[in-house]
Amino acid sequence: MAKKRRRFTLKKVPLAAWLVIAFFAVGSMLVVSSYWSQRQAEVSQRQAIVDKKAAEKAKKEAFIKRLVPTAQAMQKQYGVLTSITLAQAILESDWGTSTLAKDYHNLFGIKGTDPATTKVLRTKEYVNDKWITVDGRFRVYSDDAASIRDHALLFVNGTDWNPQQYATVRAAKDYKTAASALQTDGYATDPDYPQKLIHLIEAWNLTQYDN
Repeated sequence: MAKKRRRFTLKKVPLAAWLVIAFFAVGSMLVVSSYWSQRQAEVSQRQAIVDKKAAEKAKKEAFIKRLVPTAQAMQKQYGVLTSITLAQAILESDWGTSTLAKDYHNLFGIKGTDPATTKVLRTKEYVNDKWITVDGRFRVYSDDAASIRDHALLFVNGTDWNPQQYATVRAAKDYKTAASALQTDGYATDPDYPQKLIHLIEAWNLTQYDN
């Protein structure tokens, strides 16, 4: 007598169970989607930071190269190291972004007395071991090249009260000696002025432009 085959029937899964399965499936998909969205956002953010830094570096390099020809000409004519001129322009004008530099082409914070060729602006000076804000009358130039030439002539001619005030700056054969001379000769009131110049010169390899 032949054996009867057993019938296998699928048990019906309750609707509630399907709903639970669907809930977890959708939840998992949302978690994965959220994770990848977050990862993509982080990658985009990091790339934006990299792009911004690259753009800032390119802008700074362009600023340096724009000033190099005139600075080198002044070194050849008057003996002022190009690296010192460039570092001072960077430091004093904040890479050409200061109001004095943008609007009046004064890259070095050089002051004047003639109201017809100067502009009064607020500035910070280091006096009695602290920084104070004062009004200063600064020279106005037609372009950056004129500012660089006047900067070199200041070292050549000195001040009204001391024509030899910056003689040691011009006589310096290396940037460290020149930077220190600027401090001792009274160019700037900032006690850290020489080190700031030296840092800029070394960070941007400005000695490559010295004649």
